Amino acid sequence: MNDPQHLGPLRIDGQLWFNRGEKGYLGGKRIELLEQIEATGSISRAAKAINLSYKAAWDAVDAMNNLSERPLVIRAVGGAKGGGTQLTDFGREMLHVWQRMQQEYERFLAQVAHGIEGFDDIDKLLRAIAMKTSARNQFRGRITRVEKGAVNGSLSLDIGEGQTITSTLTNDSIDELHLAPGKTAMALIKASFVLLSPDPAVKISARNRLTGTINGLTPGAVNCEVKLLLPGNRTLGAVVTNESAEELGLALGQSCTALIKASHVIIAVD
Repeated sequence: MNDPQHLGPLRIDGQLWFNRGEKGYLGGKRIELLEQIEATGSISRAAKAINLSYKAAWDAVDAMNNLSERPLVIRAVGGAKGGGTQLTDFGREMLHVWQRMQQEYERFLAQVAHGIEGFDDIDKLLRAIAMKTSARNQFRGRITRVEKGAVNGSLSLDIGEGQTITSTLTNDSIDELHLAPGKTAMALIKASFVLLSPDPAVKISARNRLTGTINGLTPGAVNCEVKLLLPGNRTLGAVVTNESAEELGLALGQSCTALIKASHVIIAVD
């Protein structure tokens, strides 16, 4: 399972562009190019620093100079250092103005993000979507109960619509994941761990019972993939043998209960 934490927090991002008419004047790679020309005094070194070809760099410089009322970049000929490329005073002034305005633009975007209700929840949801795992079933919810025993503990996760998933896990895992009531977590369940029964009252030791409607049946050579539509428009997948599907009389539109042992539920947190 890949941890999406390396993606960093969600933010609203953007970069400022100055345009002349319908043409882009200053922004993006062009700003980076100007910054590197100012730092290195060489267009070849500047182009290399931002992974731009020498020709593309000069094309960008020519485009900026053509769109500007005064040149931003000039070739310096001769001198103690043998010439090179440098910004004009006007070019430095325009670069400074753009940098200041970009800072104000970023500050404005940060204020916009701060004013969006539930922005942090959107961040957590996108992190969950980005997480890669072999478990077919992923249910996000809020922890309502955590109990420790001598070695193992148990946890209850409210996934909405009156549905709760229970998981058993070691006390060490509870501590390492900082699991506590009120915290958001995700239940991961492999499709092969899901048992199915058309009878919701069937007696079995599996602690988790999620009842829904069969909305997908895909038989294979040996096994059959079954999809249950749960309350809240969530889907749970199960894999059973074709023989079991036939014996249970599974059919589209039929009510069915998924049975999952608490020890088969993996808990993940952001």
